[in-house]
Amino acid sequence: MASRSSANFFDLASEDILDIHQTPRALPRMMTVPGIISDGCRSNDGDSDSMSSACHERKIIVANMLPLHAQRDTTAEKWCFSLDEDSLLLQLKDGFSPETEVIYVGSLKVDVEPSEQEEVTQRLLEEYKCVPTFLPCEIQEKFYHGFCKQQLWPLFHYMLPMCPDHADRFDRQLWQSYVSANKLFADKVMEVVNPEDDYIWVQDYHLMVLPTFLRKRYHRVKLGFFLHSPFPSSEIYRTLPVRDEILKGLLNCDLIGFHTFDYARHFLSCCSRMLGLDYESKRGHIGLDYFGRTVYIKILPVGIHMGRLESVLNRSSTFAKAKEVQEQFKGKKVILGVDDMDIFKGISLKLLAFEHLLQQQEDLQGKLVLVQIVNPARSSGKDVQEAKRETYSTAERINEIYGTSNYEPVILIDRPVARYEKTAYYAVAECCIVNAVRDGMNLVPYKYIVCRQGSPGMDEAMGIKVDSPRTSMLVVSEFIGCSPSLSGAIRVNPWDIEAVAEALNVAITMTNSEKELRHEKHHRYVSSHDVAYWARSFMQDLERACQDHYSKRCWGIGLGLGFRVIALSPSFRKLSLDHIVSSYRRTQRRAIFLDYDGTVVPQSCMVKAPSAEVISLLNALINDPKNTVYIVSGRGRTSLCEWLAPCERLGIAAEHGYFIRDCKTSEWDHLDSDLEWKEIAEPVMQLYTEATDGSYIESKESALVWHHYDADPDFGSCQAKELLDHLESVLANEPAVVKRGQHIVEVKPQGVTKGLVAAKVLSMMIDGGKPPDFVMCIGDDRSDEDMFESILSTISSSSVNAAPDIFACTVGQKPSKAKYYLDDTADVLKLLGGLANASNPKPMDTAQFQLAFGSVI
Repeated sequence: MASRSSANFFDLASEDILDIHQTPRALPRMMTVPGIISDGCRSNDGDSDSMSSACHERKIIVANMLPLHAQRDTTAEKWCFSLDEDSLLLQLKDGFSPETEVIYVGSLKVDVEPSEQEEVTQRLLEEYKCVPTFLPCEIQEKFYHGFCKQQLWPLFHYMLPMCPDHADRFDRQLWQSYVSANKLFADKVMEVVNPEDDYIWVQDYHLMVLPTFLRKRYHRVKLGFFLHSPFPSSEIYRTLPVRDEILKGLLNCDLIGFHTFDYARHFLSCCSRMLGLDYESKRGHIGLDYFGRTVYIKILPVGIHMGRLESVLNRSSTFAKAKEVQEQFKGKKVILGVDDMDIFKGISLKLLAFEHLLQQQEDLQGKLVLVQIVNPARSSGKDVQEAKRETYSTAERINEIYGTSNYEPVILIDRPVARYEKTAYYAVAECCIVNAVRDGMNLVPYKYIVCRQGSPGMDEAMGIKVDSPRTSMLVVSEFIGCSPSLSGAIRVNPWDIEAVAEALNVAITMTNSEKELRHEKHHRYVSSHDVAYWARSFMQDLERACQDHYSKRCWGIGLGLGFRVIALSPSFRKLSLDHIVSSYRRTQRRAIFLDYDGTVVPQSCMVKAPSAEVISLLNALINDPKNTVYIVSGRGRTSLCEWLAPCERLGIAAEHGYFIRDCKTSEWDHLDSDLEWKEIAEPVMQLYTEATDGSYIESKESALVWHHYDADPDFGSCQAKELLDHLESVLANEPAVVKRGQHIVEVKPQGVTKGLVAAKVLSMMIDGGKPPDFVMCIGDDRSDEDMFESILSTISSSSVNAAPDIFACTVGQKPSKAKYYLDDTADVLKLLGGLANASNPKPMDTAQFQLAFGSVI
């Protein structure tokens, strides 16, 4: 269903908001080759085929925030900047070759006065390869704290605004600010990008419509996107009023990355249900066909920076702190939790499970400690405050009931905790629990694994023998992104308090040999799938996804945020009315083949009988003695005879050519085929019909068709695949073939195809001494591809002196064996009207044709 969410606000209802002109360049292009500055050497034409050989490859990383620390020196009245070594954006550079130039585009975490912005921009570009995006304060507030944090972030974490006290309702002004901010980010990217050489990698949900702005400006931009948060199921996502705009924004990328298959599956389901797009696996890679472009899906969780973590692990301050923590909890087992303070981390549920464990296992009282490190909240609001109050009240209750003068079962550390201190706690804890109810990835388990692996210095500080086996235990929520990659962890439903308590008990009482095996498996994965591996793998897939950019013709269509690029083979183009009419007029023996549904009658039309307009057009064509016209359809002959009765000289091929006749007065010719297989196939199809709401069986004389157009898209497609396999199995020794089409599964006799109809008609014309000099074939379905192929093979294998003009045309812009395409049924009728006007003799109602379709000169 189309969304109206971009109507009547800002400039989104018009094309102006995306009609981006050359951005006034505040920044010079980067010098990419000594002595050559690339500035203005690029064509502004989005469809330019020119290639640059002078500029080397660069990576442009676009994110909400730059990987920088910024502080104002009030004494010197200047800004001091430094790189944020903990930033994922900075760490992912390790996945690129040393020669790769990386440019960052994003915002600063501080406000810079307008008078200083130009100076800061030049300085950051020269010193840090960073391009700052300065958002006006009002837009920044509504963009980040408004739309991102109050609407997208809760929705992506499955929180619906069911009532005013439960998440915030959709606010169109916040959406306007989100779009405006994305456009400003895109403007900054355009200032520095070399669109034909550079790869652009956009990060996270803050910038999901930015790809549309870039694709509008540069049709062949090399563009990837990675979502670091969950992507919700279609039932949740479809509640967002601007759902289509965001989906279309992401689909303007070449590669879209997700942490888990679940997130990717939800995204693909949304594309299927809301945009009608199908996806398939292409040599192991999931791809969506989007107007001739293949949008690839990448599934790979992000990793940690091993070197950065190990350097902290080997600090003397970490050694000292680990020894201190070890002494503090001597004789006790430590369970560790490290979480942000927000409602999705499940801290209070974790405490309740710990309380239940102490209650059920009295022998653990006094011997078990839960250390919960609480990171500062990333957002504010009543939800965070409520979560904090609940956490503290639960911890106090547990400590009052089970604590003693020298024993606190729960220790809350709610203050800024240095990295070395967290690392020390990781190294000491025998078990780590991550109990979030919903989290995009969560790297805490990965960090815990590396710290438990230890180092010579840490072993010495903690009194561990160098060669002693390493152990670790993880209890992780099944609703976090890292869960699928940790096969040795104990996975839990965080809402099931008893089950989480039991998992903690299993974790701390497990034998050391089992812990060693699990730890070894986890460490092998974490150390090999680090952040560099993640970045390198994503970029390799992005390069592969973009490799055919210049093998296709591209142009843009659509207004506002509905903009998309059409990418088709250079030889595949829209059929020009003037071009075909010119050929039509000068030829004398014409063969015309037309599909029915989706070609002369709209596929979505409930009334399948042809309109008076279609009947008039067909009569105009068949009344021209130079024309041989056939309707070639999968429908039964009874329906076609009834609907097309006024067209007396029209040839009809029904049921994909099983039945064929030359005109209304001629007898039906049909293939001699054994149809006993129908008794086997029909009961099987009936089973799937009963199990699939919205499906039905169409019984033809020669075929059986199972339709699932009105069924749930995902379930119908799944059932169709299963039915296909089932029928192929039971009909393996029968003279029948099973094929899938658009929302159908069809069983028909072997050797029956639309291609045979075209071959038969053309062969009759050639054998009769009247070889065609004009052949036109129009269809929209997979079955029509047989006609396109058959026409070419029949003509090429015949002994005609001069090859005819061939116009094989598919309806809709999609991969096809046809050379031409028309957009829809309306285009087909317009084309037929043009041919009818050019026919001789003229149709009786010439004035009507000219009024409807225009006179073709």
